Amino acid sequence: MTKNMLLRLQIILLIFFPLSLLAQHGAKNLIAKPEYRNVTTEGSVTVEGAKIDYTATAGNIYLTNAQGDTTGRMFYVAYIKKGENNARRPVTFFWNGGPGSASVWLHMGAFGPRMVKMNDHTHTPAAPYTLLNNKYSLLDVTDEVFVDAMGTGYSRIIGKKDGGAGTPRDFFGIDEDGRSFTQFIRKYLSQFNRWNSPKYIFGESYGTTRAAVLSRELQGQSIDLNGVILLSSILDFHTASFNPGNDLPYELFLPSYTAVAWYHHMLPNQPKELLPLLQEVKHFALTDYAQALAQGNNLDAATRTSIINKLHEYTGLTKAYLEKANMRVTGGEFEKELLSSKGETTGRLDARFTGATMDLLSERAQTDPHSNAFSSAYISLFNDYAHNVLHYGENMHYRPFAPNARPWDWKHRVRASGQTFSGMPNVAVDLVQAMKVNPDLKVMVNSGYFDLGTAFFATDYTVDHFQLPKNLQSNVEEKYYFSGHMVYQHQPSHKKLHDNVAAFIRSTDNLNK
Repeated sequence: MTKNMLLRLQIILLIFFPLSLLAQHGAKNLIAKPEYRNVTTEGSVTVEGAKIDYTATAGNIYLTNAQGDTTGRMFYVAYIKKGENNARRPVTFFWNGGPGSASVWLHMGAFGPRMVKMNDHTHTPAAPYTLLNNKYSLLDVTDEVFVDAMGTGYSRIIGKKDGGAGTPRDFFGIDEDGRSFTQFIRKYLSQFNRWNSPKYIFGESYGTTRAAVLSRELQGQSIDLNGVILLSSILDFHTASFNPGNDLPYELFLPSYTAVAWYHHMLPNQPKELLPLLQEVKHFALTDYAQALAQGNNLDAATRTSIINKLHEYTGLTKAYLEKANMRVTGGEFEKELLSSKGETTGRLDARFTGATMDLLSERAQTDPHSNAFSSAYISLFNDYAHNVLHYGENMHYRPFAPNARPWDWKHRVRASGQTFSGMPNVAVDLVQAMKVNPDLKVMVNSGYFDLGTAFFATDYTVDHFQLPKNLQSNVEEKYYFSGHMVYQHQPSHKKLHDNVAAFIRSTDNLNK
C-alpha cells in the first residue's frame, strides 16, 4: 500500500467511524468531533483492603427527540471491574442535584476510585490539592456510572447552530430532566450489554427528586430496578418550603436546629448524648409545637411563652429573638443567628462548618461556609484527573453547575393519576407508584443530622407518609449519620455509608437466588 493510499484510508476512517458510532445511538444530522469520543483507560483501587482492577470509560451518550434529531450529549464516567461477568454484575448510576449540578461531588468525594483529600469540617487550603485512593469506593459490589446532568460537566445541549435540535426547554424541568436521564440509561444498557445486570440508581439532594421520577419513568421503558438509593432527600417540597402559611417546615427542621446547636455547644442545657434529645424534640415538634403554630393569632399568651421557652432550650436562640420571629425561624435565619455572638455563620448543607458572617446586620446567611470550604478542591482536582488520568476534556470547560438551568420548570405530571403539580411538587408519589408496580423494589434513605438543606426529620415525615400497603412498608430502610448533606465528607460516616450501601446492594442483587 502506497503512502497516498494509506493517507486516504486514514481520512476515510476519521470521517466515517464517528458517524457509525452516532448511528448506533440513533442520532441524525450530527458529526461527532474527535474530542467527544469515548476514552477508556485502566486503573486499580484498594477498597477496605481488597485490590480491584477496573477499566474507566469517559465519554458521551447522544440524546434524540421523537423525530430522531440530536438534542444533546450527556457525559459520563463508568468504572467497570475487570475479570467478572459484567453482563450480570450490578450496575449503579450516580448523580448529584441542584437542579443543575454535575456529579463531581459523588464521583470525587464518595464512591469513585479516586477521591479528594478534604478537611473534615474546616476550609481546605488552596492548591496543591491531593488525590487519594478511595478505600470506600463501591466498586467492590457494583460497577459505577457517574452521569452529569445536561449543561453540567461536559454535557451539552446541541442546538441548531451545531447541527442538532436541542433547546433548554428539552431538559430544564422535573419531567424533561427525568426523560433525558431515562433515555441515557436505556441507551447505556444497550450500548454496553447491561440489560440483564441488577440495576440501581443513586441520587443526592435534588438527585433524589430525579431518582423518584426515574423509578417510574424507567418502568415505562420496561426497566425494573433492584434498588433506589437516596442521600439527603427532597421528595415532597412542602416539607422544606418556608412560605407564609406553611408551618410544616418550621416543625420538621426543628430537630436539625437542635442537632446543630448541640454540635456547637450552644444549648442552654447541653446533654452529653444527642439521640435521646432528638427523640424528645421530634415529639415536641409534632405535638405541642405543631398545635401552637396551627392556632396562629388565636394562641394564648401563656402557651406562647411556654413554646418560646422550649424553643430556646432546643435551639440555643434567645427568647427575645424567638419572640420577634413569632416562633418561626427559617433555615437561613438559624444559620446566621446561632453563632451571631461570635460573628460567625454556620454552613447550610453541613452546619458543622462555620465562617465569618458577611454582614453582621443581615437577617439570614448570605453565603454557605460549607460550600466555600471544598468547591475549589473538587473542581481543580477533577480537571486534573480528567486530563491526566482519564485523558479526557483537554481544552474543554468542565462546568460544576449549569449556567442556564434557571428558570427550572417545576410542573410535574404524575402519570398514573394524570394530575399535574406546580410550585411545590411531591415526587414521593412517583416512587410509591414504582414500588406498587414492582413489589420487590427496595429503597434506601440516607440522612445527615447536621444538614440544614434537606432536614432529616423532613425526610422521615415524607417516608412516614408514603401511601404504601402494609406489606410494602418494610421495603424502605432509613440510615442516619453524624454528618451533613454530603455525608461522605465526615470519614467515619463515609465508611458507614459505604458499608450500608454495599450491604443493601448485596441483599437486593438477586444473584444468589
